[in-house]
Amino acid sequence: MDATDPILYPPIEPYATHRVAVGDGHELYVEEVGRPDGVPVVFLHGGPGGGLVPAARRFFDPHRYRVVLLDQRGAGRSTPRGSVHANTTWHLVADLELIRERLGIDAWLVFGGSWGVTLGLAYAQTHPTRVTGLILRGVLLLRRAERDWFYQHGLHHLQPEEWARFVAPIPPDERYDVLAAYHRRLHGTDQAQARACAAAWGRWEAVNSGLRPDLGLLAHFTADEHALPVARILSHYAWNGGFLTGDDHLLDGVDRIRHLPAVLIQGRYDLCCPPVSAYDLARRWPEAELRMVPDAGHSAAEPGIARELLRATDEFATRLAG
Repeated sequence: MDATDPILYPPIEPYATHRVAVGDGHELYVEEVGRPDGVPVVFLHGGPGGGLVPAARRFFDPHRYRVVLLDQRGAGRSTPRGSVHANTTWHLVADLELIRERLGIDAWLVFGGSWGVTLGLAYAQTHPTRVTGLILRGVLLLRRAERDWFYQHGLHHLQPEEWARFVAPIPPDERYDVLAAYHRRLHGTDQAQARACAAAWGRWEAVNSGLRPDLGLLAHFTADEHALPVARILSHYAWNGGFLTGDDHLLDGVDRIRHLPAVLIQGRYDLCCPPVSAYDLARRWPEAELRMVPDAGHSAAEPGIARELLRATDEFATRLAG
């Protein structure tokens, strides 16, 4: 979203930043914005491996929220960049608890989009007493059908020319399992091949992230310094099914969090995370409010989704302040 976009709250700088050693050689970048005594909320970025962007701070009223934002393991300003060592969903869940305790927060609102939904659900189901509510955008449950849709069969019918670009680095005799072929190359020893695959991977991610191509996002996702670290982490999680125990892991865990208020915000034409996942989650969680945005795709930067996200954060600020 453009820095001057009037939908969001004004640009803001952190009032505190932290480097948090979480073990296994990882050190996370953490920042806080808003009011130190405000309603605590944690922002979970997508990807995995996507990292933070400054606009992420602007979904929250700075006069009412204490916003905690972090680059997850291997992402953004966290180090070592692009590392998949000791990097699983459950490591990230433990990291969130460590950060919450380090910052002296009793419980916080969870705000996540795309992969941030997966991580947010996993965290809330593991630590339900430490969560005051959830705002989830672009529901991703990392089920086999979701991964097949994006990396094998389904989406290629809607984006045939981009699919041709995506599979171009993979020999035809390996295209029966495109994700596996990419995983081998992105984590292999041939760095030139890995960089070429990362650029193609990043383009596929970017062109499917909104109803209209975002040239800035496309340039960011395919830049040499960004593409390979992100593609390595993302393929690591996709290939391993998010390190969940099965397709219904997060759906089966909903009973642990049904008492928590939640808003699910979903673009009707989301190509990355098809709306069926949000629908399935809402059916298992009837207390959650599903808000389907009729003229939007996947990105939080799309006006319809941005407006719903701000409406939700404003509502929660009022609900949780008292």
